[in-house]
Amino acid sequence: MNLAIFGATGTIGANTLDVVARHAGRYRVFALTANASAEPLAELCRRYRPRYAVLSAVAEDRVLKRRFSEFGTELLFGSEALEVVARHPETQTVMAAIVGAAGLASTLAAVRAGKRVLLANKEALVMAGPLVMRAASESGAQLLPVDSEHNAVFQCLGSVKNPRRIILTASGGPFRAAAPESLSQVTPEEACAHPNWVMGRKISVDSATMMNKGLEVIEARWLFDLAPERIEVLIHPQSVVHALVEYADGSVIAQLSNPDMRVPIANALAYPERVESGAQSLDLASLKTLSFEKPDLVRFPCLGLAYAALRAGGTAPAILNAANEIAVEAFLAGRLAFTGIAGVIADTLAAVPAGPADDLGEVMEADRQARQAARSRILALAA
Repeated sequence: MNLAIFGATGTIGANTLDVVARHAGRYRVFALTANASAEPLAELCRRYRPRYAVLSAVAEDRVLKRRFSEFGTELLFGSEALEVVARHPETQTVMAAIVGAAGLASTLAAVRAGKRVLLANKEALVMAGPLVMRAASESGAQLLPVDSEHNAVFQCLGSVKNPRRIILTASGGPFRAAAPESLSQVTPEEACAHPNWVMGRKISVDSATMMNKGLEVIEARWLFDLAPERIEVLIHPQSVVHALVEYADGSVIAQLSNPDMRVPIANALAYPERVESGAQSLDLASLKTLSFEKPDLVRFPCLGLAYAALRAGGTAPAILNAANEIAVEAFLAGRLAFTGIAGVIADTLAAVPAGPADDLGEVMEADRQARQAARSRILALAA
């Protein structure tokens, strides 16, 4: 299988390559991409010898091209090169792991080209769910979820595609039991210190605000074709049960594993087969207890904002996502309080009217307006 890994230098990319390395001869690393991390990408190319590499945020550089050619790799530059690789006739499977809105165009290109797409970039469906799913239907592309929760639902569903409800679990992040009045003083380092998962900084903050779960609710709506009221969220601090599916007869089926992203990655890579992931076996006797609780929307207002954007429809989820990206960026840079993230998102949703999301241009224009409005709001708060 020829595999292109978009976002190869990130956490998902590293875990994907770890799984691939455990199955010599089964997967060929055909292409690796990064945003601007030339040195880490070069090291990966030295090891895996892909045919193509892409630096999507770097201008053409002859010195870099010569260096990568030493590994037998053709280096391409710019975001459009991602789409070229996604559509390449020899690309069979795309691991779509670019974080944020930046991953939408290349993911959609792979879907339109009828590829097998391992979807780790939830923002593609958050921003343009109807477009992506329609393109998959028209092209015959196979979408396999990589987010641990969606992959868990996928595993639990089997051949039944109309469950009574699905339940996505959330750890509650590092502030699940923190005093609400203390949250305004949270630092980026504290927000990124996830108790169970090893993730990038942006997604770690999203987990701390539970916006990550809100985005996953929107993603689940399109992946599994379910109305918002049939998608629930429960806080599960142990991060062992990743999702549950309830059927019409009252049966509930859950997927359990240690919190290790190699589990859903291996499932998506090998589907419908099962292969070794490298994750440790689950020791149920040592767990002692599995607990669940409903999320507090006062403590986690971002989750409520996500549900509201999903119900509003059109470009509202794209506006939500863009405002969140800008707000989290400002928080990580020390320009916005942790508790200000939800406020900026709410203000942006109020300031930018949602419109139809019938094509990519409309979605990207809503994204642009939302980013501008969010930046303006952050500047006003700092004044």
